[in-house]
Amino acid sequence: MEKHDDEGRIGVVAALVRSTFLVNAVYAESAREYGLTSQQGQLLCVLMAQPYGMSELGATLGLAKSSLTGLVDRTERNGLVRRSPDPHDSRALRITLTRKGSELAAVFYTETCRRIESLTAGLAGADRDTLADLLGRVVQDNKVPMVFLEPGEGAHA
Repeated sequence: MEKHDDEGRIGVVAALVRSTFLVNAVYAESAREYGLTSQQGQLLCVLMAQPYGMSELGATLGLAKSSLTGLVDRTERNGLVRRSPDPHDSRALRITLTRKGSELAAVFYTETCRRIESLTAGLAGADRDTLADLLGRVVQDNKVPMVFLEPGEGAHA
């Protein structure tokens, strides 16, 4: 049961869960508008930082090998990623963005960041900073993989 105090505030669990649903809905809508699934959008955003090996990518995205293989296959068929030999391990492959994938990732990333940022438009600057600090600590304390970079934080296509 959701707890409310006298000022209409919800508890931390409900707030985190409901904010997750909110962000996921915005992310899914943005992905659909770019002809992507949410998972394909995540894959493109992760690959913006660097190419990944399959096992590394599976761990980052939290996907089982079979699910990841299907995701990469579908995204590769759309011309957005490619499998390349790993320069350090001849038995392994690295997943990299194609030129088309890099271009799509850049516009999708920018638009999705704008939409997510707008969710906090009703907050004052200090409140936004406090929210970022608190959520940042939760993310760091729980060692959440870097699946989405902060705008301007080294994301490159």
